[in-house]
Amino acid sequence: MDVPDWMARGLRGAPHTGDAELSGARWSVKYRIVEVEVGRRRIGLQLDVEESGVAVVMRNRGNPVGFAMLDLQHGASVDAACVERTVSLATAATILRAALRDELSPAAPTGPLPSLTLAICTKDRPDLVARCLGSVEQVRRTSPHRDVLLEVLVIDNAPSDDRTATLVETFPWARRCLDSREGLDFARNTAWREARGDFVAYLDDDAVLDAGWLDGFVDAWRRHQDAGAFTGLVLPFSLETEAQILFERRGGFGRGFVSQRFTDGDLDENPCYPTGAGSFGAGCNMILRRELLHRIGGFDEALDTGAPLPGGGDLDIFYRVIRSPAPLVYEPRLLVFHEHRRTMPGLRRQYYTWGLGFMAFVAKTWNSDKAQRSKLLKLLVWWTTDQLKAVADGVFRRGVRRFDHTIAELCGGIIGLMGTYSRSRRRSARIRAAHQQ
Repeated sequence: MDVPDWMARGLRGAPHTGDAELSGARWSVKYRIVEVEVGRRRIGLQLDVEESGVAVVMRNRGNPVGFAMLDLQHGASVDAACVERTVSLATAATILRAALRDELSPAAPTGPLPSLTLAICTKDRPDLVARCLGSVEQVRRTSPHRDVLLEVLVIDNAPSDDRTATLVETFPWARRCLDSREGLDFARNTAWREARGDFVAYLDDDAVLDAGWLDGFVDAWRRHQDAGAFTGLVLPFSLETEAQILFERRGGFGRGFVSQRFTDGDLDENPCYPTGAGSFGAGCNMILRRELLHRIGGFDEALDTGAPLPGGGDLDIFYRVIRSPAPLVYEPRLLVFHEHRRTMPGLRRQYYTWGLGFMAFVAKTWNSDKAQRSKLLKLLVWWTTDQLKAVADGVFRRGVRRFDHTIAELCGGIIGLMGTYSRSRRRSARIRAAHQQ
C-alpha cells in the first residue's frame, strides 16, 4: 500500500484538533489514507501513535472502485488479511458492474475529442491554489489525453492583495482572470465567458486532481457525447481532524463508484427526481458544456454569493442542465481529493450553509419551474422528516450525525425559506450595477 507523493505531503500537514483520552495521555484523532490496487499482493501496515484509523482507497487498474474507513487502536498493526477482507467487501459489486458494462455496451465511438478549459475559482487562498495547480501540472505531464486540456484559468475573485496573481505567474501554462465582484457564481460565470474550450471544468481551490481525472473525462465523453454536464467522485484529501473524519463518515461528498446517467423525466425509485439535485454530484468537481451554459444563462449569481448565501449554485446548475434538457453524467473516474473543513465550528458552519443553500434553491425553483411544484413539496417533506429523525438520533446518540450539526442544517434551512433568495437577488443586482459604473 502506498500513498502518492502529493498526498503524502498533505498528510504531514497541520496539527490535529479533536483529541481523545487514552491511557492517561492525549491522543489525536487522525486516520492514515492509503491506496490499494485490487489483485496486487498486500502488506501489513503499522500506524503511528497519533493515528487511530485507516482510510483505504481501492483501485482496479488504476480506476477508483471503493473506499472504506477502519477504526483501530492508536499505533495498531494492520495485517494483510484485514486489508484483503476490506477490499473484497468494498469493491466486488463495483468491479462486476464495470465488467458487465464493458462487456455488454457497444464500443465507445472514436473520433475527434472535445477541448477542455479547467477553471479554478478562488479568493485569497494562494497556498491552496498552488497545491491545486501542482496536481494539474501532474495531469498535464502524464495523461495520454493531455492535448484535450486546452487551457487553465485561475479566476481571482475580489482579491485583497496580489498574492494569487503573483503565484499564477510561476505557472506559465495558467492564466489569471480578475473578477472584482465578490461571489463564487460571479467567478464561475467569468470562467465560461473567458473560456475557449468546448467544456469548462470547475475545480475548487481546496481540491486536487487524481492522475486519471482527464482520462476519466475522455472515457465518459466517448460514452455520452450528448451530455451537457459531467460530475465526478470526491474523496478526502486528508483525515487529520475529528471534523474531517465525522464529515466523511456521514457521507462526505461521496456519490458512489458506479457511473450514472441522469436525464429529464421520472425515476421510479425517486418521487422527487430531478429536484433532489444534490444526488447528481458536487460543485467542487463538475464539467459543463460551454455552449449550454451560454444557452441557459450561466450560473445564478444570487446563489453562492459568499457569506450571505454560500451555497445552492451547484444544485441550481445541475437541475437546470437536466431541465434544459441535456443529460448529466456522473463518472467516478473523474476523481478529485477535497480537503474538508478541519475544525468543528467550520463543519457546523458548512452544514448550516447546506441547509441555507438548499432552501434558497427550492424557493427559486418553486417560482421559476411551477411544473415541478408537486415534486418540490415531496422533497421538502422528505428533507424535514430526515432532519427531524436525525435530531432524534442525535439526542439518543444513534447513527453518525451529531445533534449540533443537524440543528445547524435545520436552522439554515428554516432561514433559507424566509426570503433569503429574494434578498440575495437584490444584493447581487446591486453588485452588478456598482461594477458597471
